[in-house]
Amino acid sequence: MMKRHRHFNDWLGKGLSLLAFAVCSSLELSAQSHTPVSLPALFTDHIVLQQQDSVPIWGWGQASTTVRIVGSWSSQDTVSVVVDDSGRWKGKIKTGRYGGPYTLHVFSGNNEREKIVLNDVMIGEVWLCSGQSNMEWTPANGIANQSAEIAAADYPQIRFFSLDKRGSQTLQEDCHAKWEVCTPEVMRKRSAVAYFFGRHLHQKLDVPVGLIVSAWGGTAAEVWIPEDAVPDTQEERNVIASRKCPWWPVEPGTLYNSMIYPLLPYRIAGAIWYQGESNRDDPRPYFGLMKSLIACWRKDFGKEFPFYQVQIAPFNYQSTNNGPALVREAQEQIVHEVPHTGIVITNDVGEYGNIHPARKQEVGSRLGNLALGEHYGLLEKGYQSPFLEQATVVKGKAVLTFSHAEEGLVCADKVVKGLQIAGKDKNFVEAKARIKGNRLEVYASKVKEPTEVRYCFDDATVGNLFNKQGLPVAPFRVEIGENVK
Repeated sequence: MMKRHRHFNDWLGKGLSLLAFAVCSSLELSAQSHTPVSLPALFTDHIVLQQQDSVPIWGWGQASTTVRIVGSWSSQDTVSVVVDDSGRWKGKIKTGRYGGPYTLHVFSGNNEREKIVLNDVMIGEVWLCSGQSNMEWTPANGIANQSAEIAAADYPQIRFFSLDKRGSQTLQEDCHAKWEVCTPEVMRKRSAVAYFFGRHLHQKLDVPVGLIVSAWGGTAAEVWIPEDAVPDTQEERNVIASRKCPWWPVEPGTLYNSMIYPLLPYRIAGAIWYQGESNRDDPRPYFGLMKSLIACWRKDFGKEFPFYQVQIAPFNYQSTNNGPALVREAQEQIVHEVPHTGIVITNDVGEYGNIHPARKQEVGSRLGNLALGEHYGLLEKGYQSPFLEQATVVKGKAVLTFSHAEEGLVCADKVVKGLQIAGKDKNFVEAKARIKGNRLEVYASKVKEPTEVRYCFDDATVGNLFNKQGLPVAPFRVEIGENVK
């Protein structure tokens, strides 16, 4: 794999001291080797452990020392492991059904005094929340109904573990963060999407929820993937060079190294992902990059966990390549081709002049319902947006059929916005539509023989077509006669 020192040094010279982080991490690990036993930052008071699982606990210590792990939820079960020659140890402790607060003891040898005690430990559901700025975006930066939402965010059983934004060219064994109990003051500084997702799960499942937030605004998908899993091509090098930025990393693997790898192999229920805006200028590789990201994360966490995306919302990107629409298309393609993935559609909550739309509540609750339906099996229907299934021509009209619209489609206005149709000349014109159950008849007086239809397939059109449950129809483009997945 090529070394990208020039670009990294440019970025480092702008003020992001990644090398300092790597050095500090190295010094921290060295210091830990002189203590009987120590834990990474992931293991602190207020931690949430995944319920009904075999949960890895790991750390550092003196070689050949025996480490004992005891959880107060099952004090009869003691896990013993030996520190290896490199000063590392790892054991697995079983968790039962949700509950808490508990304590977790980590002993060094048989000395009862040499121990680490984690207090206020909860057992519940743990989710990784990652991506770029719309995942990172906090209530303090602006959300709908901001003051009331912050004031009401008193949920002792919801916990955040929000990683500091740090990058590295090398794999890091530790990170900078701590577990925090959700209070209004904590919530206002943490991911809004993660909070509304976690709140929805907590309210519906009635279990503690742990939210590991690893997000950095402006970042492209490549930085979240192991470097050796990103294609090393001249085209990719050119793309990386064009993204050079003083405020966030652009090098492949940079944030995987420091904001994903230190979490391994913690047990999680699944992951939610809100990213894609920064890949809009070169959207062609996005599908392959996301397939690689999901595969790598699942392999490294040792679990084929559910992975739920948020489709990027409408915004006036002023693109010249229709990149945002192509990114959305790639995001939907992931759902059709990668098992245990899902997507929530947001083309009704976008804002023409705001890349960070304020309606984060809908995003979080839609992600929550997707998890409740697909992963937890508590919802049978009503949690997925309609997707185009089939397109045919009947008497000069395009007839489109949609999934997840068994009770019918509805339009919020008199006219369906963003709907266009073309004939053999490939010239798209504004189309009219007639709703018939879960079908849409699309036509235009200027198009006698329809060949293509598209809906909200552009940068910024806010959709107004929904199913009866109020979920927006996914943007699409289609050639007539196609059977669509």
